[in-house]
Amino acid sequence: MSSDAPVTFLTQDAYDRLANELEYLSTTGREEIAKRIESAREEGDLKENGGYHAAKDEQGKQEARIRTLKALLKDATVGEAPQSHGVVESGTIVTAIVAGGEERFLLGNREIAVDSELDVYSEASPLGAAILGQSEGAKVSYTAPNGREIPVEVVKVETYSGE
Repeated sequence: MSSDAPVTFLTQDAYDRLANELEYLSTTGREEIAKRIESAREEGDLKENGGYHAAKDEQGKQEARIRTLKALLKDATVGEAPQSHGVVESGTIVTAIVAGGEERFLLGNREIAVDSELDVYSEASPLGAAILGQSEGAKVSYTAPNGREIPVEVVKVETYSGE
């Protein structure tokens, strides 16, 4: 991991949940999908075998999820959310005025806030990249996918408490 890459913060609960999911997908999940593929293969002609193609598609998605989880867990910083010092960092809750409207969201990985009502923005998103490292009161902007320049004012930065 390069030193300028954003740190992915995970609570211990999120880390444990993701590690359990990875363990399941890597063992039981792979066995189940292999059995479904084999069962569908036994039905005959693979060109018109919807069950076979669906199982193979699901296998691809499952393997992609396994790769994602391995990378996330390998590079994650696990523990309590960083204490807010008025500076936007991964794992903090940010209140900001974005394009004239106030938004409150978690900056970090969506896996942290799986049971939360909070919106989550990645540090790599245009908004996240624009505000990462900014202090309360900072006024910045980012370029939206449509090319528009979106003004952002960081109003408040809070410690994430798992809400």
